[in-house]
Amino acid sequence: MKTFELSRDMVNMSGQFYPTGHIVLMLPDADAAQAAGRALVDAGIADDDISLITPEAMMRDIVRTVGDSGTTLPSAGTEADTVRRYAQYASQGHYGLLVRAPDNDDSERVMQALKNHPVSHAQKYRMLVIEDLA
Repeated sequence: MKTFELSRDMVNMSGQFYPTGHIVLMLPDADAAQAAGRALVDAGIADDDISLITPEAMMRDIVRTVGDSGTTLPSAGTEADTVRRYAQYASQGHYGLLVRAPDNDDSERVMQALKNHPVSHAQKYRMLVIEDLA
């Protein structure tokens, strides 16, 4: 598992966090996130396809992509609301995992591997929709 680094391919055209083909999972603490990461590797997910997002990185790198919603045009999607939910979890000390899962089989494998883990929240970013997984 690698440390999360925000890259250009993880934001949409308006600059909001939108990592198409990935799942974002929120877990209650660092130990739960590390255990979930190990379970994913055991399930065949490549270690390089899993990134640990600390609460600090969530607030510093991801939440900032929403910007000041009072000065921007409303979004037709739910990107900003989703990121605000991540901010709420991060402010409570939750850690995140960003997992590359480009197709349905990958998503199912991820969620099956984590069925006994305390996933607080899970979202799959598809081309035009953010799907609730947990």
